[in-house]
Amino acid sequence: MEQLAVVWRAMVLDRDTDADVRDLPGIAVRWADCRFAFWNCVTLTDVDADPALVQERLGQAADIMRAKRHPGFLWLFEDLLGDEARAGVRTAAEEAGLEYAFPGTGMAGDILPLPEPSHPDLTFVRVTTEEHVRAYADLNSRAYGFPLEDGRDGLLGSALWKHQVHAYLGLRDGVPVACAGTVEAEGRLFVVLVATSPDWQRRGYGEAVTRKALYEGSRATGLTRATLHATEAGAPVYPRIGFRPNSPIHFYALKQ
Repeated sequence: MEQLAVVWRAMVLDRDTDADVRDLPGIAVRWADCRFAFWNCVTLTDVDADPALVQERLGQAADIMRAKRHPGFLWLFEDLLGDEARAGVRTAAEEAGLEYAFPGTGMAGDILPLPEPSHPDLTFVRVTTEEHVRAYADLNSRAYGFPLEDGRDGLLGSALWKHQVHAYLGLRDGVPVACAGTVEAEGRLFVVLVATSPDWQRRGYGEAVTRKALYEGSRATGLTRATLHATEAGAPVYPRIGFRPNSPIHFYALKQ
């Protein structure tokens, strides 16, 4: 949760210096209010909260989300909840006007340095130009089922992604087919926005480009520990690199 709050602060303010970035009692708001839904985020920050407090926080989070122009997600880290609250959180979320969107998993590991990565089908290119950023955005949009304009609205024009994120494209015959980035966050490398084109999945491309982003990020920073938030589709890749699951994550959206 703390890694999300730190990294998303940078990502959201990079997108819009006037974005809604607040640390409220029990709630962190990281909301760019752009079309890229991943940049519109709230998360609960209390530890071992009881059912009444969780119900209150869910209502507050839903109210924040309703006040925005563009949709986003509540990220809920299951292991932060008390046992009783955990058992009833789905019902509590529905009562607050939220619906379950999809599951995820928090992962971490002391995995660096890694051997220099390679893949027989791919060449790796660091994201340094607006053309690279567009390709990175489009890969994420296709992988997560967003319109292309949504990903572009989140990433185009970013200085952060060209200069501070160790972001890489995996090219097959010169065409971008996979991407991954790492960014330094309070003594760790945080893996962000890993995606593979739906036409080229299950070939090891996502794993290879993630290894490249980790390898170069570690070389540049000297860091040895890494964290990430995996979607259900991406979760099987990361244990092969050395990550271990630590907390289920549940994503909620406002009811339509």
